[in-house]
Amino acid sequence: MDADGSHDPAHITEMLRAAGHADLVIGSRYVRGGTVVNWPLRRRLLSRFANAYVRGILGLSVRDCTSGFRWWRTSLLERLIARPHLWSDGYAFLVEMLVLAERERARVIEVPIAFIERQQGLSKMSWRIIAESAVVPWRLRRTKPS
Repeated sequence: MDADGSHDPAHITEMLRAAGHADLVIGSRYVRGGTVVNWPLRRRLLSRFANAYVRGILGLSVRDCTSGFRWWRTSLLERLIARPHLWSDGYAFLVEMLVLAERERARVIEVPIAFIERQQGLSKMSWRIIAESAVVPWRLRRTKPS
């Protein structure tokens, strides 16, 4: 959950309800009932493109691969962080962890959220993070599930 005011804590109740049937719950802007509030068109397009790009390369069914509003079952996280190597540092980390979860055959559920433009702080988005986000899905595609 972001600490900049973009994730409404009111969504936690629905996420916890879904957690009874999942290993990973994602607060999703891009499922029915989800939305983005106060984002400029440029940012909306970048986010939509990034999610379509990742889904296309990796064959993921999750609609909001880049959402940081997530609930993880502890046992799944323990299996994932025990892996010897993670490539990502920036936002691509979210995609990498999702791919690893799917490779573990985790049950993933998306629940709709309203994502609100941050109330505090500045974006960490940079050209380095965008480049990493473009490369990591291809690395993940090339690697065999372990």
